[in-house]
Amino acid sequence: MRPFAGAFDFSRRLGVASTLFLLSAAVAAPAQADTLFGITGGLFAVKSESNRDVDDVIYQNRGFLSFDVSDFNGGTIGGEVLVGAGRFLEVGVGAGYYQRTVPSVYLDFVNVSGREIEQDTELQVVPISATARLFPLGRDQGVQPYVGGGIALLNWKYTESGEFVDFNNGNEVFRDTFTDKGNVTAPVVLGGVRFALSDAVLLGGEFRYQAGKADLDPALGFAGDRLDLGGYTTQLTLHIRF
Repeated sequence: MRPFAGAFDFSRRLGVASTLFLLSAAVAAPAQADTLFGITGGLFAVKSESNRDVDDVIYQNRGFLSFDVSDFNGGTIGGEVLVGAGRFLEVGVGAGYYQRTVPSVYLDFVNVSGREIEQDTELQVVPISATARLFPLGRDQGVQPYVGGGIALLNWKYTESGEFVDFNNGNEVFRDTFTDKGNVTAPVVLGGVRFALSDAVLLGGEFRYQAGKADLDPALGFAGDRLDLGGYTTQLTLHIRF
């Protein structure tokens, strides 16, 4: 068993239990509680190089490939269903999608022809989250600030494709594709504000942070053995109340 496998298995069980709890709370809410369907869109910013572990694969790749960690920042979209549980509380579930491909070349090596050795690194994350939001001023106000949190199941895929240098075989250049994927559970904290355009339409903005780290398969030979999935999402929100 890999070192963190037991911890991740426990985290997955905790994530499922938390999701079931929040869904049960939503179902058990009073019959008059309203339901909101929402769409979200914005920017996902990965952790900066200085905030990544030294065994993180992106951190390690920076040592010999020409790219910036901020190149992985990219757009994200999502949807969610929220259920009011009284005047000050909402619970719900949602899903999002992020994917970014970053091109790079080796810093200190070129092909025998003098051409750059090129490759692409792709990161994809599909979070499925269960959250609760607290509205200090109430959900029935024209302006509705809120804070909240929950847990997310981060479905991830990491791919390196293109040309590579085999340092154990005379710096031979070869082409290949290496992909690893899996899922981990991670905490989520969030805050935002909504504006009631009418009784049924709410427009707002939200900031959220997700943690989460994944173990990479050592047999694939990546430069690092872990992948930091943490980052910050800044997004616009649109909700329709039914």
